[in-house]
Amino acid sequence: MLNLQDPEIIFTIKTTRQASLLVRSIQAEMVTESLTKDDLSPVTVADFSAQALVGRLLMESFPADPLVAEEDSSALRKPESKGALDAITLFLTEVRSDATPTSVCEWIDHNRVDSARRFWTLDPIDGTKGFLRGDQYAIALALVIDGRVEIGALGCPNLSEGYRPDMEGSGSLVVAVRGQGTWVTDLHQPGIYEPLHVSGRNKAEEARILRSFESGHTNIDQIDLFGQALGSQAKPVLMDSQAKYAVLASGKGDLMLRLLSASRPDYREKIWDQAAGSIVLEEAGGKISDIQGQVLDFTTGRSLKNNRGILASNSLLHDSALRALAAIGA
Repeated sequence: MLNLQDPEIIFTIKTTRQASLLVRSIQAEMVTESLTKDDLSPVTVADFSAQALVGRLLMESFPADPLVAEEDSSALRKPESKGALDAITLFLTEVRSDATPTSVCEWIDHNRVDSARRFWTLDPIDGTKGFLRGDQYAIALALVIDGRVEIGALGCPNLSEGYRPDMEGSGSLVVAVRGQGTWVTDLHQPGIYEPLHVSGRNKAEEARILRSFESGHTNIDQIDLFGQALGSQAKPVLMDSQAKYAVLASGKGDLMLRLLSASRPDYREKIWDQAAGSIVLEEAGGKISDIQGQVLDFTTGRSLKNNRGILASNSLLHDSALRALAAIGA
């Protein structure tokens, strides 16, 4: 069972929920039909706002703990960023009365490091294109100790019951704790925590592959080849962000890949893109590795430098998926 008396678990749930609701309110106010794909101001405001809030809450609950996160305040401190910083501060004053432009920058940079024996890692918005489309995105927070993810949470504002796209719903909060399973509750009004478990599907031809709408960090052509080598005949499930891990953990998908893009062959995953999702999947009975079958190494700083790509599965299909990857030379 999930220990809802543990201070670290309480902090993870509270912080992920508050940051998710803040981002959702920014999305509702700033993302409009007239927004162009190149206009990233809502993403900038929401990213920095969520990270500032997490930094502030960390200062209160675990002030000595470092934060390994995507953003830093250097760009916001420039005169030309005054408008963005003012907007961030305004949104934060709705949830924190002590927010000022100066304090916001300090919260964003709270105990910022590249790595440590114990640290929290945050992706304030995973799936920025989904955020801009009003589609799927996730706020991902995890606690890493001695290179192992111990707690992870995903705030998925546009996902109901941990797996169902629902833009008008109250969202899902998915939390996983090492040895305590993976659980989902309502993001807006947390109540009963329901356990999640991966699918029992073991036939490769029936495997449902989760794929991103965006192709920036993966190789779409190779994923098509992978599906052919695996023999999968099921229609792929398209979804942005680490919300895909919630879907895998819920048993509504079976495999997920992050293959190296031909345009970025040396790319390595950032730890905040995988930490929370990895434990959500593992504690639901799934398995995650790189595309060569190696365990993810969270001891190498901000990137998974010792790993190439990502393979996530319901565990039963993992070996078949590795064989298919080898067959296409991934």
